[in-house]
Amino acid sequence: MTKRKTSSWSVHLTFGLFVLMFLALAGRFIYIQVTGEVQGFNLQVWADNQRTNHVNIASKRGSIYDRNGMELAQDIAVYKLYAVISESYSPNPDRQLNHVADIENTAKALAPLLEMEEQEVQQVLEDGKEDDRFQVEFGRNGTELSRETKLAIEALELPGINFIEQAKRYYPNGIFASQVIGLAQANDDSQIAGITGIEAQLDNVLSGTDGSISFQRDKYNTRLLDAKEVITEKHDGYNINLTLDQKVQTILEDAMSYVDEQYSPERVTATVIDPKTGEILAMSNRPSYDPNQLGDVTNWYNDIVSTPIEPGSTMKSFTIAAAIEEGVYNPNETYQSGTYKIDRIDRPIPDYRRHWGEITYAEGFQRSSNVAMSKLVWEKIGTDRFLDYLKAFHFDQPTGIDLPREQAGTILYRYPIEQLTSSFGQGTTVTPIQMIQAATAIANDGKMMKPYVIDRVTDPNTGEIIEQKEPEIVGQPISKETADQVRSAMESVVTEEVGTAHNVYQLDSYSVAGKTGTAQISGGASGYLQGDENYIFSFLGMAPSDDPKLLMYVTVQQPTLQENESGSAPVSYIFNHVMENALHYLNIQPDKEQEETVNRLEMPNWKENATAQVTNELEEKDFKPIVIGDGDKIVAANVEEGEAVLSTQQLILVTNQPSMPDLSGWSLRNVIEFSNLLQLNLEVIGSGYLTEQSIEPGTVIDNGPYLLVEFAAREIAD
Repeated sequence: MTKRKTSSWSVHLTFGLFVLMFLALAGRFIYIQVTGEVQGFNLQVWADNQRTNHVNIASKRGSIYDRNGMELAQDIAVYKLYAVISESYSPNPDRQLNHVADIENTAKALAPLLEMEEQEVQQVLEDGKEDDRFQVEFGRNGTELSRETKLAIEALELPGINFIEQAKRYYPNGIFASQVIGLAQANDDSQIAGITGIEAQLDNVLSGTDGSISFQRDKYNTRLLDAKEVITEKHDGYNINLTLDQKVQTILEDAMSYVDEQYSPERVTATVIDPKTGEILAMSNRPSYDPNQLGDVTNWYNDIVSTPIEPGSTMKSFTIAAAIEEGVYNPNETYQSGTYKIDRIDRPIPDYRRHWGEITYAEGFQRSSNVAMSKLVWEKIGTDRFLDYLKAFHFDQPTGIDLPREQAGTILYRYPIEQLTSSFGQGTTVTPIQMIQAATAIANDGKMMKPYVIDRVTDPNTGEIIEQKEPEIVGQPISKETADQVRSAMESVVTEEVGTAHNVYQLDSYSVAGKTGTAQISGGASGYLQGDENYIFSFLGMAPSDDPKLLMYVTVQQPTLQENESGSAPVSYIFNHVMENALHYLNIQPDKEQEETVNRLEMPNWKENATAQVTNELEEKDFKPIVIGDGDKIVAANVEEGEAVLSTQQLILVTNQPSMPDLSGWSLRNVIEFSNLLQLNLEVIGSGYLTEQSIEPGTVIDNGPYLLVEFAAREIAD
């Protein structure tokens, strides 16, 4: 009886426990069904994610253009190579191989195209296989491959070799205005981001917003009928048009490269501005860099806005402007040149030559006399009033130009010696862009214009102009009458025999108003470096002198000069070459009444006209065009009908049967014009003059093929 009672109690206990467990599980299932959560984890969200496909739609970074729509920075497609080495990717190897089965032959084929040693490639593949990896990559050598390299690898038909398309920032003109445009590269998230220049300054404007598509599918990855598709539209980054002119900038870059190669200076800066509006047409520095091929970059900064210098005698233009405006400047009044001493300074102010004797103030300005400027400030203008003018020309503040990292110079003006030396550009420092802004007042009837490089911002998705810059007057430190007199005095520096710019800064077709500068460089035992080459040589010039259409400021620091060669040689080469050609290109009417050494003509009607007729008409006027192909009609040209053409400009005529010419020795500017005419997919390596081309001369050009060209610096004879 006892055993029976014990057994009955055990059965009831077991049954009770079973019932409790059943109720607990049932309750749990009911709870999960009602709430859809397990320990705070939402099962519905998890299920939706499991059966939902998400596809990212990459946005495009905005492009940067010059004032005429020439692309200066753009996104291009590059490719990352990877190799699948897992045999599981080839379920039916007898029919099709999808993985790298023959490592040795694959390595042998890939190595030269990846610029790797065969053993290196083989090691990567073998290591991946030993580690039982699904796929392997090839480091830097396997990334950012060009379309040409991708096509060459695909032509090998190697099993298991695949590519991922990526975006890369590309700069079609290489070194062209690189410290203005800046640099953008892919970050750790494979998103292109600005690092320097306008690319960094307007990174949030240029960057786009990616879109996406999501839809639901079944376990076989088949789209459901009711897929609940959600589309988020991508938004490409805004485009930016600069005030830079591609042709003027290219002329400047060519001149800068020549001086850099010929004279090996420490620093060179040059800027071309429209003084009526403040628009920067060209801006360049040396050292510079090619953003497509960085190598060893020695100068990331734009010295024109970021590096203050002592301006030297170019400052004298503003000293006489102050004297004229104050009514105390008499150009015919005489003074004793040589040295100038006042009781409140220890050593006299010297002229760089001391044997001129008694001369007029006009001649003193032409000869660049320090004594003349010191006497004007101390005896006529007054030091307090002269400081007012320095501030009126904004030498005490940054210009606010729309470029990053602008630094302002410093007016050194505490002691009498500093007040005197500031009159001729010593001690006080300015940046080139401050000098340029101040000089617009002299060129523009007293109205000082704010310099700017960003013309407009446009939404490529809608075509809407988001922002449009307008010229801005930031001051009027002098009157129109004073500006006229200052320009006349600056013109005499060029035209008068005693002028420091005489026979050096003269253009063939235009009059020039300008002022030379030779600034000492701080750092020597006596406060400044010693030696004939340890200066910053400069020129501030404008043309035509009566009504300047262009203003230019050039500085060359510590050039290597030949015996008896002056520091003005490299500076004048840049100024004369750029100013003459840029004014002609802009169709500015020459104001010199003399026979021009540069031939000009109006481009004849070439559209669909006979090749022989057009070329004969040009050759009769001593123009030698490059004719592309053997067709009997001209279908394209790099100059429009009726446009003014200089004999210094290379004309390119495309016939109706185009073929690839030999591009050896061509400049980058001509190659770009040629590729645009033929709608070629152009990729550029290096800078200077063309040495290699991927399409052989004589090859028929059809359907805009890919063209890779390589440039190198032109050798300079000893």
